Amino acid sequence: MADDEPLDDMAVVPPVSAPDEDVMSPAPEDTDGAPEAGEEAQDPGVGPDVPLEGCKESDQREEDERGYGELRRVHQLVNNNFYGGVDASGAAFGFGAAPSVGLAPGTIEPEEADRALRFYYPPQPCFDEALCKLSTDALVVLTGEDHCGRGASSLALIREVLGKEARLRSLSPANALAELAGSRDLKPGQGYVILDYVGELHVESVQAYAIGRLSEELRRKGSYLVITAGGTTRRRLALRDHCVPWRAPDPVELFEHCREQLPHPSLEPDTEKELLERVGEQRRPTDVVAAAVVLSREGAQKALDNLRDTHQELVQELFRKQPSAADLIPLAALAFLEGIPERTFEKECAALTTHIHNWEQSGETPVAERGDEAAGTLRGAVDQQSRARWRERAVGLVTAEHRAEPDRSAGRSERRLVFTTPRVRELLIKELHDLYGYELWYPLRQWLGELALLGDLATRTQVARGVALLARHALVEVDENMLKVWSDGLASQRVTAALTLQFMCDDEHLAPQALNIALSWTDNSGQGRAVTAAMALTGRLGSLYRLDALKLLWFLTQRGERIAFAAHRSMVLLLQTSEQETERALIILRFMRTVIARTAPGSRERSIALRTAVQLLEAARLETPEALTSALLRNVPDSARHLGSLWADVLHSGNRSRAVSALCRTLVQLRDDPSVTGAVHELGEAMCNAMSGRQWAALRRHLSIALKHPDYALPGAHQLAQVLLGSLRGRLLTDPRGAASPLMPTPHFTPAQGGRSK
Repeated sequence: MADDEPLDDMAVVPPVSAPDEDVMSPAPEDTDGAPEAGEEAQDPGVGPDVPLEGCKESDQREEDERGYGELRRVHQLVNNNFYGGVDASGAAFGFGAAPSVGLAPGTIEPEEADRALRFYYPPQPCFDEALCKLSTDALVVLTGEDHCGRGASSLALIREVLGKEARLRSLSPANALAELAGSRDLKPGQGYVILDYVGELHVESVQAYAIGRLSEELRRKGSYLVITAGGTTRRRLALRDHCVPWRAPDPVELFEHCREQLPHPSLEPDTEKELLERVGEQRRPTDVVAAAVVLSREGAQKALDNLRDTHQELVQELFRKQPSAADLIPLAALAFLEGIPERTFEKECAALTTHIHNWEQSGETPVAERGDEAAGTLRGAVDQQSRARWRERAVGLVTAEHRAEPDRSAGRSERRLVFTTPRVRELLIKELHDLYGYELWYPLRQWLGELALLGDLATRTQVARGVALLARHALVEVDENMLKVWSDGLASQRVTAALTLQFMCDDEHLAPQALNIALSWTDNSGQGRAVTAAMALTGRLGSLYRLDALKLLWFLTQRGERIAFAAHRSMVLLLQTSEQETERALIILRFMRTVIARTAPGSRERSIALRTAVQLLEAARLETPEALTSALLRNVPDSARHLGSLWADVLHSGNRSRAVSALCRTLVQLRDDPSVTGAVHELGEAMCNAMSGRQWAALRRHLSIALKHPDYALPGAHQLAQVLLGSLRGRLLTDPRGAASPLMPTPHFTPAQGGRSK
């Protein structure tokens, strides 16, 4: 999928006139009121979010610092493929996992749609009914169970009415339908999809007349919109008349349809019969298509092995035997603590046993959804835990491996319990949710809450992953009993909540829910939850919903001091984690350019935008002290143009000293790399084109003075500075008045401090 829509179409802030050309003057401050270099550059602290007690504010800031420190460590581990090694499903927590077509908002290229629809088989009669509604109203809502093929069907319907070459665009599930009709997002003759729409924060914002207006606007422009949503959307009066209940196509018919398009071997009658029987049991079209592809590539036996799903059979057989408490409790604990050191796991498993024992001794009558027999398996004393017992407890499901901590040598490895495949963990949590009730989940929730508060980072990361898997089956319970509590707690709890939302994005149907939860935390839910939302947007959630994350973080920078500080840190972390993703890095830089261009000179918003920009320019790379800007110039084509514009804007402000210092660090760290000469020249061109002759001459003097500082007076730095300044193109090299002194006092340059204001 192409990147997000052009930022020119985004109403980030109201457009204003072009910034004043010659702001860079001898005055100690510019019109935005930013402090001169050397002063404490604090984030704005205006508004109702600012706490009254100074000591409390200091404690909160310390808590938030600790939380962001942990998030940074998690992102560093992800970049080192740590979680990919511990748990293959965890590799998706990095930002390289490709989302399903249309899940990430943006343009859907024709070849992407072709791949998604290669084996598409329209289910009847719902396809024809939806096509009729779409043709008549230009709007239809496909409702039904997850994994029934709604997403692919939305693309197929759009192509049916607009043709194979139709321009397709996926809109964010956070879009307000009531506002969409009047926005500039709707273009003539274009197809739009909103996948897994979850509703809006304010239900009253979507009324029948607003939906009617949207339908009318779509028809007027010759455009079409298909929305996919869960079955509960059918009960919303505003959308009820536009809904079509969806179901998956017949699995055997779909399988035969796929076989017609693939080369496949001849099959023995018995093998074919079993294969079709297994296919008929499947409920997800993607599983049926996968079986047909495996049959074509690897033969019937491999296809049967996949369809039999031996891991599911093992997990179900385990629970059919009604495991005793001695076996059940460790398995339940492992579902949320996979891959941590075994000694730590045993300690936490004993804590869960204590929670269950205390619950049994409390005198409460447990609600046993599975009956008295299941409740009885949890009563009584728990056997002494034995490491040898794992050989009998979960044969084929759990294994022990020796692995080192990511920052230790192999000689310091220790034993860890892990599932044989990531799917086992998912199946185990599903069975626990389906078979056991309050008698297990009440003490289990207490235990998870304790881990979220007191566990170390590795433990809490695994808790977050397990809770995200639980959310696939019990989203309301997870949100109300865990996330809502943790998101307003201490730093450890808030980091756990933020990581849970990020892990929820590994499931395409949960990702919009995660975005909706993060948005709800910024809507009059208190400072703590707003900070947690900012934390959550630094990871997979912010990578998937790029513009939503950037717009929300920009909104949060204008809140009280604590929330604004968190938003700035999150913006920096977003850029730091995008170094290897060219499109995402460019969208962040373009976003900041757009924000600055649309804020009024001298306004509070302008000051906030410039401070955010300078923090991005000062940031270090995620894993090394090297300036992030040097890595972007080296690895991200076209970043020089955007960085040059940001540097020019910041140099026009009271943050100019920090900007010059960041520029020096960048040149120093690029001085030994001849391949970046062109990018540095392009950077200078972009800066020069955005500055007046007087401003450019001042930059030359300030840069020459700064490069005499011992930190920057290194061989090659001056030569690279000449490449940067060689972009002058005949402009005046000296001040027309012949002044030899700089236009501003020579600043004291300090080493970079990542994304923090100094």
